[in-house]
Amino acid sequence: MESFNPDMEEKVKNAAKRAKRFVTFGLALAFLLVLGTGSFYNIEEQEQAVLTTFGKAVSVTAPGLHFKIPLIQRVQKVNTTIQGFALGYNQEDNESEEEDSLMITSDYNFVNVDFFIEYKVADPVKAVYASKDPVLILKNVSKSCVRTVIGSYDVDSVLTTGKNEIQSRVKDMIISQLDKHDVGLQVVNVTIQDSEPPTAEVMEAFKAVETAKQGKETAINNANKYRNEKLPGAEAQIDKIMQDAEAEKTRRMNEANAEVAKFNAMYAEYVKNPQVTRQRMFYEAMEEVLPELKVIIDGTDKTNTILPLDSFSGVGSAESSQIPSRTESPGDRSGEEDMGWNNRDSTDDTADSQNGEE
Repeated sequence: MESFNPDMEEKVKNAAKRAKRFVTFGLALAFLLVLGTGSFYNIEEQEQAVLTTFGKAVSVTAPGLHFKIPLIQRVQKVNTTIQGFALGYNQEDNESEEEDSLMITSDYNFVNVDFFIEYKVADPVKAVYASKDPVLILKNVSKSCVRTVIGSYDVDSVLTTGKNEIQSRVKDMIISQLDKHDVGLQVVNVTIQDSEPPTAEVMEAFKAVETAKQGKETAINNANKYRNEKLPGAEAQIDKIMQDAEAEKTRRMNEANAEVAKFNAMYAEYVKNPQVTRQRMFYEAMEEVLPELKVIIDGTDKTNTILPLDSFSGVGSAESSQIPSRTESPGDRSGEEDMGWNNRDSTDDTADSQNGEE
């Protein structure tokens, strides 16, 4: 049986105590290191931090070094720079993804449209805790808004002239939908990267349409040029015609007024002496109608007969000038008032009075 050595037992106890102190010191040192490294955090210029204390979140926006209570407070950093994602194509290889790019327009045509959506974090707390994946929500909202807007335009507008308006409408609609979801993200810009028909044949057809449109615009410009060249001359001709017509109108009105005045004057004389005026007017009319014809008026049978001398008798101008211009029978004065323009009978006194007036 071995003898008990008190010195050896003491050495073992001392070694155990030293080991225990060493372990305790190591644990304390590790704990202090953990506390030291976990109590401070740094915020970069383009970052914001969400600090939670017992689950209550607050936003920390100032860049620099900050302190937090270990095990009680937690920090989650958020990137506040402008970020983006593609709709309709792959950003890495730029290949089209028809699942998102192929859409139908209001005139029932298919078109491939690629969009790029730019966004940033507007509220870090909501971006971290309002939803599990706010960017995924933004993508789904963007797809819905893009298809809604594209479906309200015809294919020509999507491919050519309506791109700016489409981009603006898509952005406004996404912003409105994000306000309802309230995920802490803000849309900065919406851009159409590319828009084209889905097949090469359709693409060639659209190019032909664009060429025809350009030809149409050229023809319209040429027509406007021709119109501008010819219009001043036509307007000048119109003005001349209008002036001539106005002058002719004035002339005829003056002539008509003169005729009216003449008629009124004649009517006034007619009222004074109807028989004489009728005879005078008859003779004046005959002189105007037959200016070169020599006539004789025979009133022996109670009628006034006009006889053309030259055409029947062949009498010369000298002989015909000696023939009295008018003969009448004294007994043919009855029924004067019943005679018309071609049945006039007058007495010598009436003739003399007429000759005196003339």
